[in-house]
Amino acid sequence: MTPEQRLQHHDQGLPWSPADRSGAPVDVPGAYQQALAVRQLRLQRGEAPRGYKIGFTNRTIWPLYNVFAPIWGTVWAGGLSYCDGEASIDLTATCQPRIEPEIVFGLRTTPAANATVDQLFDAIDWLAPGFEVVQSHCPDWKFVAAEAVGDSGLHARLLVGPRVPLRSLAADAAALNALLAQAQVTLYKNGQAVAEGKGVNVLDSPLLALHHFLNELRACPGATDLQPGDVVTTGTWTDAFAIAPGEHWSARFSAPLPALSVKMK
Repeated sequence: MTPEQRLQHHDQGLPWSPADRSGAPVDVPGAYQQALAVRQLRLQRGEAPRGYKIGFTNRTIWPLYNVFAPIWGTVWAGGLSYCDGEASIDLTATCQPRIEPEIVFGLRTTPAANATVDQLFDAIDWLAPGFEVVQSHCPDWKFVAAEAVGDSGLHARLLVGPRVPLRSLAADAAALNALLAQAQVTLYKNGQAVAEGKGVNVLDSPLLALHHFLNELRACPGATDLQPGDVVTTGTWTDAFAIAPGEHWSARFSAPLPALSVKMK
């Protein structure tokens, strides 16, 4: 597929056909170049990037999807929203959407070159609970890693919940890693618990997931570095669950992390 064809599928929420997939990249580096070509088309038509999503940081789900390393993609202003704890998400033109409870970071500044985890901590302004709506244009969510990367990192929407100043939670990176690694979440569908997860599932801590991503981003030819004000969602704490209009989903994180609720429409 050409970048233009990929973007058309994304805009219309249409799955890829076997013929579409026949031109898929054979390796992940090539897939990132395809994703960056789609990103450039979106920039040219006036869309605004607002940060990044990291996927497959949860090692417990790697065997379920046959993807065994994290991936990343762009978060766009048109699919990003904020709330104080309860909101709705429009699923129009998404393809096989699923929901993931995550921790989102907001950047205060661009991290230092070759940033340590401590320097990365210093570059963060806030964190928040989030719901990422992911999607796959490969039928039945069956893909290889390169296809997931070339499918814009499977990203569709991001809802950011109550933002908490980072330093109100932890004084340094070590304290934040400990807090997030020990934290838990319960995911509810229409009031019924469907899954539980832990922060340690996400590359041992969402902050460590962010650090891994930063190094991968900077190693990717043509990728844009993190900017002040960017958001980065760091990966699901549970498996991803299929969603449909009319459903109500909520995530209750252990204290002191806030909860988040959303209705699908």
